[in-house]
Amino acid sequence: MNVLLIHQNYPGQFKHLGPALVQQGHKVLALPMSQQALEPLNGVTRAAYYPSRSSTQGVHPWVADFETKTIRAEAAFLAAKKLKAQGYEPQVILAHPGWGESLFLKDVWPKAKLGIYCEFYYAASGSDVGFDPEFYQVQATDVCRIQLKNLNNLLHFERADAGLSPTHWQASTFPAPFRDRITVVHDGIDTDRLQPNPAASIKLNLPAGELQLSRSDEVVTFVNRNLEPYRGFHVFMRSLPRLLAHRPQAKVLIIGGDGVGYGAASHDGKSWRQHMVEEVRPQLTESQWSRVHFLGNVSYEAFVGVMQVSTVHVYLTYPFVLSWSLLEAMSLGCTIVASKTAPLLEAIEHGHTGRLVDFFDATALADEVASLLDDPSERARLAVNARALAVERYDLQRVCLPKQLEWVRALAAV
Repeated sequence: MNVLLIHQNYPGQFKHLGPALVQQGHKVLALPMSQQALEPLNGVTRAAYYPSRSSTQGVHPWVADFETKTIRAEAAFLAAKKLKAQGYEPQVILAHPGWGESLFLKDVWPKAKLGIYCEFYYAASGSDVGFDPEFYQVQATDVCRIQLKNLNNLLHFERADAGLSPTHWQASTFPAPFRDRITVVHDGIDTDRLQPNPAASIKLNLPAGELQLSRSDEVVTFVNRNLEPYRGFHVFMRSLPRLLAHRPQAKVLIIGGDGVGYGAASHDGKSWRQHMVEEVRPQLTESQWSRVHFLGNVSYEAFVGVMQVSTVHVYLTYPFVLSWSLLEAMSLGCTIVASKTAPLLEAIEHGHTGRLVDFFDATALADEVASLLDDPSERARLAVNARALAVERYDLQRVCLPKQLEWVRALAAV
């Protein structure tokens, strides 16, 4: 059958599903946002759409988000009309609706089955909004703003035949009755590729010189796409004075950029990294600070290498979308200390697959990491359990991808 994949930044969450559908004999077309013609990718043909206008200056802030989605939806609708005029008819449309592109595609192809990727449904309380009062003051109007922010989700519920969500907690954020149409299957982790390596070593070219690290070193790792409060960067930084004082041999490797992926930028234009360095640096001696290394954005291969030499890996998050990097770290056999927030509880069981601490408690975080650095047998036990869970529940080829393909088959049969 013809399968149409809708994702602004394809492949995104469809990285493995698209090629797998091709291998099953389906004709798969992706529709990302691009101004340029795109070559096929792993057997998936790529067309493109691009908006003809930008957002309106001065529009009411509550509807600004929906306007941008409407602009993209219009552009995708017009691209779809051209495809239809050329004779293209998909039987199944799989869409990440987060940017709005799929809003009107059933008006082009009313007989197509629409399955949507259900990543997150916003709430004015009990989720990310207002979770961290240091950076967000709850407003009386939040309940109004969030209702309008969910317009895109709500309109998709009327058109979609089924949903797919990567975790049970993320699925639980969606309201009934649509929640009953959501199947929970994670995107999948390549546990065959992401394995522990006792002989791993890395060489880092740092401003202060070359640094060689192996599994025999004491390495604490922290990874975000962007270093920002949503992923607990501020809490991790505040844990360092106590941690580095207790562990004089520990070296800290921090991966992540200075942009903003979630939440808001700082009010003064500085990056969150700059803010936290200014706060924490005066609390550290020169020797201690020399053991903290910001690696910036790195290649995937470099990320894997860093995780393979990690002694203890720290992952913190608001109640929000769960990062792939946590599950990848589990697959790589990392010993993990994580925040006791809802998205993590499916993967990290305290004392079994890792250790959990209160998100805001930098002291407890430092002590938990220091305790594990001093206990190799406990680290090994937690790491083995973490990898076993990753293989059992999140393995790409043997667990997740077969379930995703079955979901597509069932969607086509609706």
